[in-house]
Amino acid sequence: MRLFRSFRDDRALLRRSAAYAAALMQEPASADVEWLAQDATRGDLDHARWELRYLRRTLGILVAQRDALDDRTPSEALRALVHRMQKDRNVDGALLELAERQFNARLSAYRDAFTSRGHGLATTRVAQNLLAFSGGPIHADDPAVRRGAERVAQYLAESNTALRESFGAAQLPEDVAPSKVVR
Repeated sequence: MRLFRSFRDDRALLRRSAAYAAALMQEPASADVEWLAQDATRGDLDHARWELRYLRRTLGILVAQRDALDDRTPSEALRALVHRMQKDRNVDGALLELAERQFNARLSAYRDAFTSRGHGLATTRVAQNLLAFSGGPIHADDPAVRRGAERVAQYLAESNTALRESFGAAQLPEDVAPSKVVR
């Protein structure tokens, strides 16, 4: 029975990861694409759309790493996301390797900004990276950076909601501290 339970649990994790990856593959809102194109990509809507796609996907992985209840969740979520990205109809097959390198570069930069204990808020640091990749302003007091930080916060909240919907929310007894829970 133990083997069957393990198989069933693995299949459930794969389904949950696929659902989470699907949420991360959502297209950015037209208003967000237009904003980024206007403020950063010199009117290039395609570039703006791709930067926002990368932003949502990378933030989703970072949220899974930070908030997942199971240690396997982030790696399975990333595996499912990469699988979906390899089948993305928005990417020309000849450019798939380039798209993967761009995603990895953003994941690394956004992770550094997100986890850094440096100056300012994490959302602002990530927004500055978004705008740097997009060719826009990066000064923290620039209105584009503030608007970008709002988008980052929105994408983080959406990723967290999708993570809870896909994998469930932590439920602890009210009389037990989280540090006392033994798995």
